[in-house]
This record gives sequence, structure tokens and C-alpha cells, in this order.
Amino acid sequence: MAAQTPVNSSISKITQKPFISGDMSLPEITVKAIILGIVLAIIMAGANAYLGLFAGMTVSASIPAAVISMGVLKLFRHSNILENNIVQTCASAGEALAAGVIFTLPALIMLGTWAQFDYWQTALIAGFGGILGVLFTVPLRRALIIEQPLQFPEGIACAEVLKTGDKGGEGVKFVGLAALFAMVFKFAQTGLRWIAGTAEGAHYLFGRKFIAYASSNLSPALIGVGYIVGLNIAVLVFAGGVVNWWIAIPIITAMHGGAPAGISAADYANQIWSNQTRFIGVGAMVIGGLWALVKMRNSVFVGIKSGLAAYREKKQNGNYNRLERDMPMQWVMIVVVISIIPLFFLYHFLIGDIAMSISMAIIMVIAGFLFSAVSGYMTGLVGSSNNPVSGVTIATILFASVLLLVLFGGGGSEKGAAAAILIGGVVACSVAIAGDNLHDLKTGTMVGATPWKQQVMLIIGTIVSAFVMAPVLNLLLKAYGIGPATAAHPDSLAAPQATLMAAVSRGVFHGGLPWGMIITGMVVAILIIILDVWLEKRGSSFRTPVLAVAIGIYLPFELGVPIFAGGIISAFVKKKVNRQEKMYGHEKMAAIEQRGMLISSGLITGEALVGILMAIPIVISGKADVLAFLGVKDLEIPGIIILLGLLYVIYKISAPNISGKNLS
Repeated sequence: MAAQTPVNSSISKITQKPFISGDMSLPEITVKAIILGIVLAIIMAGANAYLGLFAGMTVSASIPAAVISMGVLKLFRHSNILENNIVQTCASAGEALAAGVIFTLPALIMLGTWAQFDYWQTALIAGFGGILGVLFTVPLRRALIIEQPLQFPEGIACAEVLKTGDKGGEGVKFVGLAALFAMVFKFAQTGLRWIAGTAEGAHYLFGRKFIAYASSNLSPALIGVGYIVGLNIAVLVFAGGVVNWWIAIPIITAMHGGAPAGISAADYANQIWSNQTRFIGVGAMVIGGLWALVKMRNSVFVGIKSGLAAYREKKQNGNYNRLERDMPMQWVMIVVVISIIPLFFLYHFLIGDIAMSISMAIIMVIAGFLFSAVSGYMTGLVGSSNNPVSGVTIATILFASVLLLVLFGGGGSEKGAAAAILIGGVVACSVAIAGDNLHDLKTGTMVGATPWKQQVMLIIGTIVSAFVMAPVLNLLLKAYGIGPATAAHPDSLAAPQATLMAAVSRGVFHGGLPWGMIITGMVVAILIIILDVWLEKRGSSFRTPVLAVAIGIYLPFELGVPIFAGGIISAFVKKKVNRQEKMYGHEKMAAIEQRGMLISSGLITGEALVGILMAIPIVISGKADVLAFLGVKDLEIPGIIILLGLLYVIYKISAPNISGKNLS
């Protein structure tokens, strides 16, 4: 079994046993849950498709779907927490699938392979890619959630929201008030545009030969994520950003003899990151992913073996604990094999080379499973909202492009570049679904859901979402344009990830890929792995899982800062609670410490809800600042002050100065 990643202690106290025990049976897959789940999956898929193309990011849908589900199902006489969980499970598939599609398939438009998004081709790539992602999570559920329990912060946050909504009481107050705060803040930020999304500062030093850069995303949700994952992982994500932005970028600036005239320090730093140093993170992810697979090999094997054993036990005894009942492993394997066939024919139809199509199908299945495992591991560390689907997909397209080039040659072949994107499209959908769905399965483990029922609803949500992607994308393509601006569409949707995918695939076949950065990232990853092995042998409580650092290198620096801040507050709370436990006892102090988890869950909930709802007026108007008024726009200082105050409030509520009389 792989060594366990350090788990935030505040999490471990609330994940001891499921909310609904295995010997209880409540309705889960009901007609109203299926209908509501499908409707929300379609809404989440459409909204996130636009947001991803427009802003290069999507919003995690599990928690908003859970909140909406609780509100709707309470209108019925009979409903329960497991029905709510089934709804959010189905709905989240739409958001995840949208990410996989928009990060890859628009690259085919940019390469000239497609003139528009063909309905059936898009549906087949998205649908079968997503289904494979669901199936890959069956053994991974046991490997990553049971055999090697990770944090899965959004999964835990979603479970806390569901349990709090079901129990009522004081916990509802903390979740509700935190969600309300985050909603107001996010609306002032995204809707009214009064508060900036990011605070950024950069200056040239030594005659433009050195860049001093700092930035922070002004996000309550990311503070919540940092609190949930704890200080260890938060430090590593931030350290990855330091390696890139405070070391690599200044070195490259100096090596180039300084920055050219006419470009600001912030713009030049971002340009270097976008074109060069983010590929250090890609290289680190490649090595980190391979290392994670090596470490997980026993856990994955145990997951598959235990799944087969559970299936045999059911056949022999007729029954077993429903909390351990996944989809039968035999059927999982059969469906995986069957799924390859239509994808092979689709590849052959698009590429026209049978040998290349066979190779593509084989690469797709192998890469899909391996990187689904990597994605699950990474999102288990830092959350599904920070799932670097694009980074994993870049690694896939990189491998596929090199392999296709070696096998079939073709120097500057656009056919080879398109083939790599098609492989990446399926893998991206699989990876996005796998990472997001493992969070749903983590939620299910905590609330006491039946795994196979969740897996069925994940497939339903994936299929429904796959069939709406092409119409949505074609609508956006015709209305706004996708990719680089043109005369017809001067303000087109940038689709930053898909643009990068097209550049990588072209780069392999045409040249120009920053291989030096990729190799540098591989070396950095090896050094981090050596450090982690050394820390493990010393029995250190602080560990350095390489993928957490790789994510920090790959992501913009601004995202790691609020995560780091949340991790620091979590550590301060834990330290103070530990001191007071000696006087007042573990159980009572754990209940107080749990407030921080509930507040963090509410922050993620509120921000995600507004993020999705704001897509509606943005899509209708085509303007990102459709609700902005008063002439006040993107103020940084008020946002910083408010979030500093939020950190203080979380600390004071989660680790108050208590006495015997106010503890009861």
C-alpha cells in the first residue's frame, strides 16, 4: 500500500463513520432525484462550457447542486440525504464533462480539422470519454478513498453541507452565514465588478533584468479549500508557485538580458509563465504522475481484487454490506472494452488510417486509466476545483504526439496533430469526470450512500451532458467565435486551454515546444520525490507529495496564496484547540473545531452558486461586466481587507477563548 498523505486532523475527526449506516436502507435513485439531477447536469454543463471558454476555468458543481437539491426536495413530503446526494452526483457530471470538452475539442477548430462541432462526433467523444472516467473510478474508489484515504476537500465540504442540512441546528447557521457572505462577495466581484478578482503587483529591478512579482486571487472559496486541505498541502502548493514565479521567471528574465521595452513587469511575467515556465509544471506532473502510479500500484490492485471478491461474495451469499457495493468489476471491464470499439471507428472516420486509429484507441485507453488515477490523486490533495485537467491533458497530448510521430512520422502533419487532440479529448473527459466523481464518491462514503447507485447516476449525468455539448458550443462559436480574435469576431472567447493544446500538438510535429522547461520540471520532481522518501523514512509528519508541488508550479501564482492563507489559519486553530483539549476534553473541542470546516464548506458553496448563476446574464448579454455600474470597478484594497477580516473571523469562531461555562 502506498504511504498515506498527511490528512488535516480537523478533517479526520469528522470522517470516522458514515452518516447513514450500512444496515439502514433509504430511497436513493428516485424519479424526482433522476429528473432534478438531469436538469441540473444540463444547466451546469452549459454554464461551465461558456465560463471555461471565456475565462479559462470552470466552477465545481457538487456543492451548489447539493444546496439546490436540498431546497427543491424539501418541497416534497418525503426526501432524504441520500436522494440529495444522488442529485448532486448526477449534476456534477455536467460541469466536469464540460471542462474535458472545452479544454480540448476547440483545438480541432483552431487546427482547421473541424469547421464546427459535429453533433455526433462531439457526443461520442464526450460521452464515451466520460463513461470511461466513471468506470475507472470503480477500482480507484477503493484505492484512493478506502485503501489510501485522501482529503478530497470539496467532497468533504459537500458531505458536511448535506449532513448539516439534514440535521439542522447550529451547523446550518455556520454554513448558511458563510455561504451568504461568499455569495455577496462573489456578486460584488463578478457581477457588480466592484471588487477585483485578483490583486497583482510586479516591478522591474536592476534595469529590467529582474522581476519581483506577487499576486493573490481574492477568493473566499480558495481560503476554504486551504482550510480543508490543511497546512502541509497548502505549503506545497504555495512552494510550487514560489519555484516558478520567484525563481524560474526571474532567472529566465535575466538570461534574456532583461525585459523588452514597452511591456509591464506583470504582463512580461505572465507571458514567460504562459509560454515557458508553466511547462516546468507539466514535466513535474509527468514524473509525479508516474510516481503516484508506482506508489498506488498495490492499492489499485487491491481495489480491483476486492471488487471481484465482493462480486463473488454476493453471488455466493446473496448479500453484503451495501456501503461496499460497487458496480460489478466484471461488467466494468466488459463495458471498458466495448467502449473502445465506437471510439476506434470514430478515429478511423476522422483520420482515415487504420493503423493510426488502432494506435490511438490503445493510447487512449491506457492514458485514460493512468491519468484518471493521477487526477483522482491530485484532486484528493487539493480539491476538484483545482483539478489540473489541462496539465494532465497536455501530458497526454505530448506523449501521444511523440509516439505517433515516432510510429508514423509525418514531420509537420496536421493529421498527426489532430489525432493527438482526439486522443486528448477522450482522456480529458475521462480525467475530468474521474477527478470530480471521486469527490462525489468521497461524499457518498461520508453520508452512507451506496457506491453502485452513485456510479449509475454518474453515467446518466455524463450521457445527458454529452448530448447537449455540441449545440451549446456551436451557439457560442457562431455568436462570439472561439480562439484567436478574427475580423468577424474581434472579441472571441479565448479558450486558453484549447489554444495551449493546439500549440503543444503543433509544437511536436512542427517544432518549437519548450523541451528544456519540461525536462527541468522532471528533474525538479525527482528531487522532490527523493526529499519525500527521506522524510518518510524519518517518520516526519510533514511530507512532500510531488504532485502538490507540481500543481503549484503549473497553476497561476495567485491561486496558491489564498489556499496557503487558509492552511495557516487551519494550523493556528489546531494548535489552540490542542492546548484547550487538555482542559475541556477532545470531544467537546472537536465539535468547536468543526465550525471551521462548516464555514469553509459554506464559503465554497456560496461562491460556486454565484459563479454559476452569473453565467446566465453573461451568456445572454455577451458582456462580462453586464451588471457593473456606479463607475466603481475592480478595487483591490477593499477585497484584501475583507478577506483578511474573514481569516480572523474563521480563527475566532473555530478556536475561541473559552471557559467551562460557555463551552456547554
